[in-house]
Formats: sequence, structure tokens, C-alpha cells
Amino acid sequence: MYELFIKTHFSAAHHLRDYDGKCANQHGHNWLVEVFLECEELDKVGMGVDFVVMKKVIKNELDILDHKDLNEMEYFKEHNPTSENIAKYLFDQFSKEINDDRIRISKVLIFETPECGASYS
Repeated sequence: MYELFIKTHFSAAHHLRDYDGKCANQHGHNWLVEVFLECEELDKVGMGVDFVVMKKVIKNELDILDHKDLNEMEYFKEHNPTSENIAKYLFDQFSKEINDDRIRISKVLIFETPECGASYS
């Protein structure tokens, strides 16, 4: 099994509803995102995935979040914009765009600080 990954980032504001602490206040993060893909076979060029194509798909999805208030997005009106929920949201969005019979998203890691984050797989 081959595993490939892309690292990128976006900036966004959020606040946590029903939270007793500072994060209930509006604040922002420079979110680091790592997207992992897996495939069992390489294409005729010897690649699991063309990174140029993958970066474009990932950038398009992250542009929707970049410099936004996540709480105002439809998905995050129903789901608190925690690192865990952001990781799942991105996993689902990337999977819709990328998964096919040869490659699939295997994990999305989100870091809200260099030391703290969550993943969804």
C-alpha cells in the first residue's frame, strides 16, 4: 500500500458554542492541514497521484474556509467548529472530489496550533 500526503494551511476564525472557557470567544487560527491518500497500485508513470492535481483540489476546498468565520458556514451551524469536526468535514469534502477506484483519502490531520490538533480517518 502506498501512502502519499500533502501539507498545506488556511486561516480562519471560529468560536466554540456550549464551551466553558476562552475558546467560547471569537478567535482565529492558522490551521495546518495534512491530507493522506492511499493506493495499492501506481499509474503508468509510476505515481500514486499527481501532486499538481491533488494540490488544486485541496486548495479549492480550503479556499472555501480561508479567512472565513467557520461558525457562519452551513455545516458548522450544525457541528461545532472544533478541530475534530473540521478534520471530518475536510475528510468528507476531499473524499467526494478525490476518491475513485484507485486512490482514496485515508486521513486528514488538522493542527490549530503547532502542538494541538485532531485527525479523522
